[in-house]
Amino acid sequence: MADTSPRLHAQQRAFTAHLRDPERVAAPTGLDPRRMGIYRRLVFNNVLGLLGNGFPVCARLLGEAAWAALVRRFLADHRAQTPLFTELAAEFVQWLQERPVLPHPALAELAHYEWVETALYQLDACPLPIATGIDPQVVPLQRSPLAWPLLYHWPVHRLGSADAPAEPPTEPTGLLVRRDADGQVRFATISPLAAHLLERIGQSSGQTGAEHLQALAQAHGLPPDVLLTEGTALLQQFLRHAVIAPSPPPA
Repeated sequence: MADTSPRLHAQQRAFTAHLRDPERVAAPTGLDPRRMGIYRRLVFNNVLGLLGNGFPVCARLLGEAAWAALVRRFLADHRAQTPLFTELAAEFVQWLQERPVLPHPALAELAHYEWVETALYQLDACPLPIATGIDPQVVPLQRSPLAWPLLYHWPVHRLGSADAPAEPPTEPTGLLVRRDADGQVRFATISPLAAHLLERIGQSSGQTGAEHLQALAQAHGLPPDVLLTEGTALLQQFLRHAVIAPSPPPA
């Protein structure tokens, strides 16, 4: 029978606490220092490798030493809510978003941007059919669960490149990330208004394109019909790529 005594549980907690944060938590007494060193390296290198594979641009942006220090802090401070390695990247993104100070001001957004591709690739959802011959102004619309509009303060798709800005631009960066029927995840830049439009369609499925465009114009202090012409052309483009489709009729 397994030993479930409080003493064993205390030993296990002391052991794992040291592995997570060896700089601040001493190793339990009576354990072989050489073996403890092996365990420490195994645990840290596994997490470092996993996150490095999931966030290569973040690692490159910070540099090897700063990235390793960040992963070390994550391992020490974060209490994972899942035993699945595939879910650890999402928890890392959330942990970054909750940090008051980061080694780079764009790091949380960049990590989210890198995580999105894997999350969308793994998402259990079906694409919408491509709709043709549809007037999106008069047809109730829905957004594909495999199409995510995103808004960032930083141009995350340029970070890590030679022309990456040192300061965020005055206008947000809009991106559309979608998984097509062939399983490929694709990124495209879109205007902030287009991102707001797609976000609204996702939140208010069943309204017509004209209703969405008029509500969007009102929310931005514009005349009600100012977005109809260009907005309808944009909606037609989204229809052709199955980003949106007609909503199913009410049951």
